[in-house]
Amino acid sequence: MSSDLKILLVDDFKSTRNLERSMLNAIGYTNVIDAVDGEDAITKLQEEDGINFIISDWNMPNKSGYDLLVWVRASDQFKQLPFIMATAQSEKKEMIKALKAGATNYIPKPFNKDELKAIIEKSMSTSDTKVSTEKVVKAPSLTSTGKLILNIGHIQITDHLVLGVLKHLIDTGAFQPKYFELKTTCMTGWNPIYQSLENGEVDGALVLAPIAMDLFNYDTPIKLILFAHRDGSICVGNNSDKRELDSKDVLKDHFFNKTFYLPHLLSIHHMIANMFLKELGLVPGVAGSRNVSAFFEIVPPIQMPMFMAKDEKVGGFLVAEPVGTNAIMKGIAKPMFVSSEIWKDHPCCVVAMRENIVNEYEDAVYEFTQMMVQAGVYIAKKVDTAAEVGVGFLDPQKKIGLTSEVLKKVLSDPKGISTDNLYPSIEDLDRIQRYMTREMGVGNIIDLEKFVVPKFAEAACQNQPAQNKSLMSKMSQVITNIVGVDLTTVGLNKEAYEKELSEKFFSKGVQLLKGGKTFEALESLFAAFALDHTNMKAVNNIVVAYKYLGSTDFALKTVERVLEIDPENFRAKEHQKALRKALK
Repeated sequence: MSSDLKILLVDDFKSTRNLERSMLNAIGYTNVIDAVDGEDAITKLQEEDGINFIISDWNMPNKSGYDLLVWVRASDQFKQLPFIMATAQSEKKEMIKALKAGATNYIPKPFNKDELKAIIEKSMSTSDTKVSTEKVVKAPSLTSTGKLILNIGHIQITDHLVLGVLKHLIDTGAFQPKYFELKTTCMTGWNPIYQSLENGEVDGALVLAPIAMDLFNYDTPIKLILFAHRDGSICVGNNSDKRELDSKDVLKDHFFNKTFYLPHLLSIHHMIANMFLKELGLVPGVAGSRNVSAFFEIVPPIQMPMFMAKDEKVGGFLVAEPVGTNAIMKGIAKPMFVSSEIWKDHPCCVVAMRENIVNEYEDAVYEFTQMMVQAGVYIAKKVDTAAEVGVGFLDPQKKIGLTSEVLKKVLSDPKGISTDNLYPSIEDLDRIQRYMTREMGVGNIIDLEKFVVPKFAEAACQNQPAQNKSLMSKMSQVITNIVGVDLTTVGLNKEAYEKELSEKFFSKGVQLLKGGKTFEALESLFAAFALDHTNMKAVNNIVVAYKYLGSTDFALKTVERVLEIDPENFRAKEHQKALRKALK
């Protein structure tokens, strides 16, 4: 590695340039020249002596990274310079396009310094650096007794907790696999997951559904056998904007001409953010695209709050929990919505497995799938234990500051992540691919009947109660929930309107409680109480619901909150006395 490289770093987002510059400095490259777009990069190449390496984003105004690449390769003076395309354009077809145009290498965002270091060293090598299109079929590893060593990749997010709980249950002897031995491989981000699945370095992985579909489309021999979870993401806005978001126009202005962070373009986060911003009347897209008024940028999830806190030009982000809740609690962000409010029970990450494993080791795959489903149910029933396990599995080196309290909050949220319905719905996957291809121009339509192998999940889920289909909400209602209702348009005074709405939420909560949907009932009952603190019928039913769940301590907290508001409330005092007695 030569630290004498003079690197031209091209990106239109200052925060991204700063992040990539810090990565370069950390791996020994300190001679870095910035450019804000392709035109600026050409100017710097012509004015600065000694530039001998280029790292460029793709999507930029004025002149894109792709246009810059074409210009460089057509220039007699610069055509031999190594050129890395470092971009959010993470689809395989875009990588192929860049390589055909002469890119030395390609690294999708988000990436870390180790990935950047490896791609620079590879690009400086005298050997052929072009990406191989040959599909690898790696021989599976076996124990001395012939059991399959099943190597499953994951990253450090709550969405992958089912795998961690399964590992815990196996390590403690609660589960004793007959046909496989589990090995989990924690990776630094989506790029290593993508590459490991593609290259056969792992037998399977928990991966974003659109990434898995993109791999399959380009003939990577993988199959989808299970969902890894449902729901679990949150959208927040930048709290540097102190205005009250009390109308759709103000909400639109909050995001207008601002950056919006995503964890990956091939993600359900991208799809939901696109739907939300379009409903506001904005044109979401990447920089350099036509008429864009809300700019998507790919940022590592754990760095989203820090970047947003330093930049008023960032409107918000959509990401898996607990990143959003942490940002809200620190005063960096304000809540917008959780993903289940837009699409209840939506898929996000899936379990993808190499085709040779699926075909040749069916007994092991059946057993693994069954145990994953059981681990998901375990999480839903034993939140406290799952949270403790999750800290050790997702943050073993204590680098991201994850706590069991945060995980408990995330896992207990009735609108949050769910792990007890992992059956892979082809209908849901088809909804994702059709919206992303038709409305966003991302991805390709694949044959889902060939991609999804449902027989393993069918066997694993056969004794589970029937699950409701996922439900897409009206985006207009989501906007209304964020901004509230303009009372001047409904002809009611505020107190009367809130009492009426409280009764509606109370009635809905009672019906849900009668139908056995306790968490959903609590959601409606709390809404009823929040709107009308004198609605003791709602409080009574909240207490009943918590007792049913065995959460007497939460019931007591609710009653004590009532007494803070109304110290003389007789019914609340009676509840408090009974609940304190029950806790003794």
